[in-house]
Amino acid sequence: MTKIYTASLCGMKAELVTVETDLQSGLPAVNMVGLADTTIKEAKERIRAAIINSGCGFPKQRLTVNLSPAGTPKEGSHFDLPIAMGILLLGSGRQSLCEQVAYIGELSLDGRVRHIRGALPLAMGLRERGIRKLVLPRTNLQEAALLRDMELYPVDDLRECLNFIMEGGKAAPWKGKQASCATREQKEDFRDIIGQEVVKRTIVTAAAGNHGLLLMGSPGSGKTMMAKRIPGILPDMSYEETLEITRIHSAAGLLSEETPFVLERPFRAPHHSISKAAMIGGGRHPRPGEISLAHNGILFLDEFGEFDPSLIEMLRQPMEAGQVTISRSWGAVSFPCHAMIVAAANPCKCGYLGDEHHLCTCTERQLNAYLSRFSGPILDRIDLHAQVFPVPYEDMGMEEGSGLSTEDMSLQVKRAAAIQKERYQNTDIRYNSRLEAKQIPVFCPMTKDAGQFLKEACEKLALSMRTYYKIIKVSRTIADLHETDTIDTYHIAEALRYRTLDRFYRRPGHGN
Repeated sequence: MTKIYTASLCGMKAELVTVETDLQSGLPAVNMVGLADTTIKEAKERIRAAIINSGCGFPKQRLTVNLSPAGTPKEGSHFDLPIAMGILLLGSGRQSLCEQVAYIGELSLDGRVRHIRGALPLAMGLRERGIRKLVLPRTNLQEAALLRDMELYPVDDLRECLNFIMEGGKAAPWKGKQASCATREQKEDFRDIIGQEVVKRTIVTAAAGNHGLLLMGSPGSGKTMMAKRIPGILPDMSYEETLEITRIHSAAGLLSEETPFVLERPFRAPHHSISKAAMIGGGRHPRPGEISLAHNGILFLDEFGEFDPSLIEMLRQPMEAGQVTISRSWGAVSFPCHAMIVAAANPCKCGYLGDEHHLCTCTERQLNAYLSRFSGPILDRIDLHAQVFPVPYEDMGMEEGSGLSTEDMSLQVKRAAAIQKERYQNTDIRYNSRLEAKQIPVFCPMTKDAGQFLKEACEKLALSMRTYYKIIKVSRTIADLHETDTIDTYHIAEALRYRTLDRFYRRPGHGN
């Protein structure tokens, strides 16, 4: 009997699996047990052909393959290689060489080892369980190489993998250049946008503290143009962030030999017709949705008012918790989703509610139906609201380059991000937006006048407790942009200015 180590991917987490192979006398047959799905059960035909076409003999007796632990479901084509190795090593006396080595890889009929989904999370799961040596497809090498403390042995075919064992596992692990973190290549510049300097300031504040942002304005005012330029001002990713993002995209099967890792902050812009499962995540074998694929990046919801209201409501808990948990009868899986939500919407169905130069043609019924899509809880969870007004005619002839550029805004964001990194270096917090209520008194000191001003504003505007804390966190970011340690009155005043849409959509009468 042989024992080969591999792993099973469940969501983003990988559990250690032992592939036990046993040969008994009887009619030739291959039986696979251990809650294997169809992909694994069908593997026996691929494995048989791969072994024979690699010039090796396939046992002509009764073969039993057990995937232990037998009580957890397993799926994925990466079980091909460990099962094949278990069969090939039967009676070879080389079992001891496999005790600290794990195998992952899909086999083609001619014995080649093919690219698999989830190589990075599988490698991370094995590392957490003490296995530091991994044999994997060469096409997955760069992806797994993001881990700095794993010995990787890339192989092209089954014969090469077998030689690794027969030579006593003495082959040198791969030693190559690991990927370095990089920023998104920005082809479009904020300098190209004429006017909108107030909105640009709002965007800088949102990017500096990783706060959610809602851009509300008439058609053609530049909402989408500005949103698409936000990735260019976000701070550079750390090694940990790169690892997290690549792990999620690997689990979703979005990586390939051409793009083996994610070095740029994600910018996901799903269409408003997207399904709930595609947005939140799900499926028979749960995969991450758009909100998780945007982790450490931006989830851009253009035409926010056209999304299914029930789908938008489903975002409430993930936005607050930074995590999506999907439950199934066999258990639950979780995906991180600390994404910066950027939404763009028209103020009404016709798009001209509140526009001084256009008449809103919506009836009261149409207006109420449209505004009902923006529920109080959702507006409460988006930190900054910005009204985007059309550029006046006299400004349309302004020379490009007269306003804030992407480089100018990026420098401000990076300085604020550096301040936050130093402040939260002994915690698991990265940005001001992720502060919890109990941490606010520690990290957000404010002057006596600022505290009194905030108290009066909360009483006058009837702000919720959640909005109260969000105003403090936004004020903390504004203070960081000013490079001051203590929150002052003018920081609170600016943060309150970013909550105007709350009051606008709750006032009686919504006409022009």
